[in-house]
Amino acid sequence: MRSRPDPEDPDAMTDLMEPETRPMSRLRALRHSRGWIFGTMLFSALISLTASFVLSVEALALAADPSAELSCDFNAVVSCGTVGLSWQASLLGFPNAFLGLIAESVVITIAVASLGGVRFPRWFMFSAQVVYTIGLVFAYWLFQQSMMVIGALCPWCLLVTLSTTLVFATLTHFNIREGNLYLPPRAQRSAREFVDADNDVIIVAAWLVVLVALVLLKYGAAVFA
Repeated sequence: MRSRPDPEDPDAMTDLMEPETRPMSRLRALRHSRGWIFGTMLFSALISLTASFVLSVEALALAADPSAELSCDFNAVVSCGTVGLSWQASLLGFPNAFLGLIAESVVITIAVASLGGVRFPRWFMFSAQVVYTIGLVFAYWLFQQSMMVIGALCPWCLLVTLSTTLVFATLTHFNIREGNLYLPPRAQRSAREFVDADNDVIIVAAWLVVLVALVLLKYGAAVFA
């Protein structure tokens, strides 16, 4: 006689699911796996590192010749040169892109080590969360300045904003699931249930759509001129 599956055993309970629900269950399991989380983080950080490298090279070109025409100077709205010559582009006295080279290199190291099975201490991951949150705020401040003050968009900067958002989302997802944020028990439980239901994915997707909409509402067809 076949024994009754243990309800605490996820593999046993998966066998009882309707066939059409099993792929969704496996997809969700993949979505919450370390491989997916840190693989996504690595991919996003590599994109940001590449964009930061290009911006660093272009910043040096502008420093040598402020009238230099950059590869992403397409029109009056989409112009890396306009953004690169603004004071916001060198807020700390040197090109902001240099910060990206440092920060994303650290993120890549964390992602690769984690994919290799390394488990960093709780305090380390909490510190990484705090530092990257500051980086996210800085990235969005630059986005706001570019949109509302400078009046021009830099494609590479937008790519950094996108990738920074994705790294932040994956890092936060992991730290919530691992309990690395030192949240009170009740808040930790609620946050864990929130990410387990993939609500964070929905929020990030909606947020990115909002950003695209803001750019199009502000500049319209001029972006593509």
